[in-house]
Amino acid sequence: MYIGIDVGTSTVKAAAFDRAGRELAVAARPVALALHGGSVEQDMEEVYGAVLAVLDEVIARVPEPVELAGLTGQGDGVWLVDADGRPVRPAASWMDGRAHELLDRWLADGTFESVFRRTGSAMFPGCPGPLLAWFDRHEPASLDAAATALYCKDMVFRRLTGAPATTDVSDASMPFLDPRTRRYDDRVVELLGLTHRRGLLPPVGDPVATAEAREGLPPGTRLANGPYDLPSCALGAGVTGPGDGLLIVGTCLACLVATTDLDLKGEPAGLYISTDRPGHWLRAMPAMVGTAALDWVLTTTGVRHEEVDALLAETPPGAHGVRVLPYFAPSGERAPFVEPRMRAELTGVSLESTKADLIRATCEGIGYAARHCLAAAGLTGSLAVCGGGTRSPAWMRLLADVLGRPLRVVEGEVGARGAVLAAAERFGVALDAAAWTEPTAIVEPDAARAAYYADAYEDHLARLAQARHTARA
Repeated sequence: MYIGIDVGTSTVKAAAFDRAGRELAVAARPVALALHGGSVEQDMEEVYGAVLAVLDEVIARVPEPVELAGLTGQGDGVWLVDADGRPVRPAASWMDGRAHELLDRWLADGTFESVFRRTGSAMFPGCPGPLLAWFDRHEPASLDAAATALYCKDMVFRRLTGAPATTDVSDASMPFLDPRTRRYDDRVVELLGLTHRRGLLPPVGDPVATAEAREGLPPGTRLANGPYDLPSCALGAGVTGPGDGLLIVGTCLACLVATTDLDLKGEPAGLYISTDRPGHWLRAMPAMVGTAALDWVLTTTGVRHEEVDALLAETPPGAHGVRVLPYFAPSGERAPFVEPRMRAELTGVSLESTKADLIRATCEGIGYAARHCLAAAGLTGSLAVCGGGTRSPAWMRLLADVLGRPLRVVEGEVGARGAVLAAAERFGVALDAAAWTEPTAIVEPDAARAAYYADAYEDHLARLAQARHTARA
């Protein structure tokens, strides 16, 4: 069997697959996020313990030889470890917002744009550049104690294998990697005031690093480190042809489009994720918007997830005039624009508004954000959709209508599936990628509703422009 490990932001999963790509077993463990004063942190020992737990469960449930394993996980953030791979402090999550004032200065003085023109990375508060610079100014002892500033999956890979600290081109893409040379751009390091911390950046494995497991998996199991969760999901959904896209409806709303064109002009936003194929990138718009926005509205209104489909049917497109700009993240928004101070807005609400109106308006707002991101990423081909949001058929129909295009719904552990496919490629194991990435459903848009939402999307963009102006005031 083949095992994919997906170390997510709130859930750690392991999935076992047979040679045809069928899921044999899935195990999951929640992991906590600690939010305080704009910072968002995670306990690395808790995360690693969850990895060991899900591996133990999957291997016990499917007692077959493990041919190989692939590892993926959340990107960005800063995971500081010592020379033995042990944490020197809690990990700073990609959701962390403490560096927003620093990013504000870089936006104002041109540093932000200069970095984008060199690497195609539009920095946001929770990416390694601003976070490392913040630690250097406010918590230098943590950097002094660290040997390497890893990414999430890299910490797990080091612990599972004992291999030297390393990352891959996908994780390194934000914000230091030159997408043309596939090496760190030392001028970017200098622009961010981090030349004296250059030694903290992990070596880049190109192609992805491999090693044999010494714990968690059967001893000697071949394990590949990467890519991280966004490009891994693209592989798991079969998104490899230029122009084809993927929408991940998860904690964040990640929009990815495969491309062979590197365009560092235009409004700085999103990033270019390097892949294991030189000359091939994923144009990524990983918005902070996502299911976290809907979860907040559900919690606030006392609605359970299993009620969402019925409530979406209770109110028409437009939600009786209720509108939601769904930018709830404490670190603002990062794609398809960067506004660290961006906040959510609810308008058109009255005493006559219902829970159903609020739920539909939120889902519509997330859909408009997705359409904005996909347009900015250059979508021209087919669109696959994966993530927790796919469990709601009504929401998938709404998304197809808002986006005005068919959706190739890919269910299951798509990130873990992509991690296995990447590992198989790395180890020279032939798997039928088309069979592994077969969609579970195709959702077609309704023509009348799609026409309505095309007009409503223009209204969304107008309201968004005003909100961005307010955020900068």
